Amino acid sequence: MFLNLISMLLDIAASLVAGACLLRLLMQWQRVSFRQPLGQFVCAVTDWLVLPLRRYIPAWGKLDTASVAGAWLVKVVQYGMLWAFSGAQGALALLPLVSVVGLVQLVVSALSALVFLYVLMSWLQPGSAAYHLLNLLTQPFLDFLRRRMPRLGGVDISAWVFLILMQVLGVVLAGLQTSWMR
Repeated sequence: MFLNLISMLLDIAASLVAGACLLRLLMQWQRVSFRQPLGQFVCAVTDWLVLPLRRYIPAWGKLDTASVAGAWLVKVVQYGMLWAFSGAQGALALLPLVSVVGLVQLVVSALSALVFLYVLMSWLQPGSAAYHLLNLLTQPFLDFLRRRMPRLGGVDISAWVFLILMQVLGVVLAGLQTSWMR
């Protein structure tokens, strides 16, 4: 029970910080202003980690690699602490790889949440600032599907197809990670 509690608390803390790093990456990629409340929150949560990493890790084109590295390091620390609390069972050499899979799982969950919120806001408040922000953040992922899928009776189902694909990917990643952790 103690290990489950520690695991849950580490997952919450790591998901918050690593997710904010990934959101920072997405906001920079989509050129979303950091002057609005979400941008200020993201900076407050990630500046301590991302800004020092930028001194050593240069950007790769439009990709803020320091944000990606920061998110991955948070996952490494999370899984390293879980490994230590569980009695150092399992191969420590797999920690970087398991952390990559954990980071991809976080990306899948975060993108699913963003798309779900986008769909919800499109029904409830399509003219709001929150809807506009979610549209900017989800546009590159949904546009990829929109170009490849026909509309069904004039209805755009790309968000639902995206959510289904993310769920399938999440199940595959969970199975992969579980098999490595044994």
